[in-house]
Amino acid sequence: MTQLDLNDVKAKLLDYFDISSFLLPQAEAEETIREGVSFRGVNLLILIFAIFIASLGLNVNSTAVIIGAMLISPLMGPIIGIGLAVGIQDFDLMKRSFRNLIMAAGFSIATSCIYFLISPVNEGHSELLARTSPTIYDVLIGFFGGAAGIIAIGSKVKGNVIPGVAIATALMPPLCTVGYGLATWQMSYFLGALYLFFINSVFIACATTVGVRLMKYSVVDFSNPQRARRVRRSVTTIAVLTMLPAVYMTFNMYKENAFMSSCNRMVAEEFENFPDTQVLGHSANYSGGDKSLTITLVGKQLPQDSLMLAMTDKLPLFGLEGTRLRIIQGQNTDVKFDPSEASSTMLRDMYQVTQATISHQQEMIDSLKAMNRERLLADSMSAKITPELRVLFPQVRDIAIIKGVVSNVPTNRLDTLNVILVQYSERMSPASVNKFRRYMEARLSTSPLTIVSTNELSTDKNQFLPIQNNKK
Repeated sequence: MTQLDLNDVKAKLLDYFDISSFLLPQAEAEETIREGVSFRGVNLLILIFAIFIASLGLNVNSTAVIIGAMLISPLMGPIIGIGLAVGIQDFDLMKRSFRNLIMAAGFSIATSCIYFLISPVNEGHSELLARTSPTIYDVLIGFFGGAAGIIAIGSKVKGNVIPGVAIATALMPPLCTVGYGLATWQMSYFLGALYLFFINSVFIACATTVGVRLMKYSVVDFSNPQRARRVRRSVTTIAVLTMLPAVYMTFNMYKENAFMSSCNRMVAEEFENFPDTQVLGHSANYSGGDKSLTITLVGKQLPQDSLMLAMTDKLPLFGLEGTRLRIIQGQNTDVKFDPSEASSTMLRDMYQVTQATISHQQEMIDSLKAMNRERLLADSMSAKITPELRVLFPQVRDIAIIKGVVSNVPTNRLDTLNVILVQYSERMSPASVNKFRRYMEARLSTSPLTIVSTNELSTDKNQFLPIQNNKK
């Protein structure tokens, strides 16, 4: 491609980004901005109403309500006014914009504080918590939002840019969170949200100044160039100092995210492969230089010392040097489980394990109850049939019903044995004994039965009588 072709492509690209034909006259754009700087009468009332709406949205954790409050709020006016004043060196406009911004922020914080003091709900929800940890991304949002805002104000094509900028830069929610932190005396909320509002304000103003210079607005005051340079130097210093804490917080956020990812990877690769043990849940904590990983296991208990030693040696492989590892399994009584941190999968696994344990225990209880009933029935049956035996078999003097387990010595096979020990007052004929056996089988609903005469056992202690067992 020749130099001529490159110049032609460059000219076409520049033509695409040329906005000079779309711009309003400077006086008309300035008038719009100057009108938005003032906070009197209607603007002040609208701001207070918007603060109440945003506070309600934060209180009930409603994103839609918060967005509505951001669209209503006229809070961007003095911020853009500051950026315009720096860009065109209008120091009177700068003073007025600063004064109105401080007044608007003060009214907003006071209104929000009063609301949260009288509100019955004082819990911090996700929409509140999101306004207390600004990062470099908030710096970029403020800058690009301000750039879009000044271009929209200075151009003939408005569209939905201004409402979009109001939503993206989110000036109202941080001020409401500042009021919440002040009302509940939570300084982390107060300082974090105030810093976020300061970030948005500074970089919207910086973007406005850059936009004004790029649109080549005429300078108002030529008389004091030294003052203008001093103001620009101060603005640059404020912007850099404002950005530094956000950069530090972003760096910490990246380190925390990397730590969490490494913990998840270690749990997935090292703890999910045990055949009879599964991970119930894990929690990673990253607070400053303190790093810890707690893993809860269920199922077959593993050797604790060996497991800890093996897994501690593997921490460096996942970039987790210096992390305190804690493995909970079995009957550890120091387990601290926070239901608010449990995922639905963890709760489902806990429920399934608990249900299986309860079912197994219930089966054991039912089996023991059945065995106990059979034993009680056998113990009481002797006394229950005694009146019948007096009439049908008067030769029977004593009777005992025993149920046991017999082991075959050659085959080591176990079998149930129902034995009736009988002592006769006089000898019974074989036919009578056979009739007695059939009666007992029918009466006890058990077959076969082994009847042993204690008369013969007591008269000949050296003779082992064969057990009579009529197994079919």
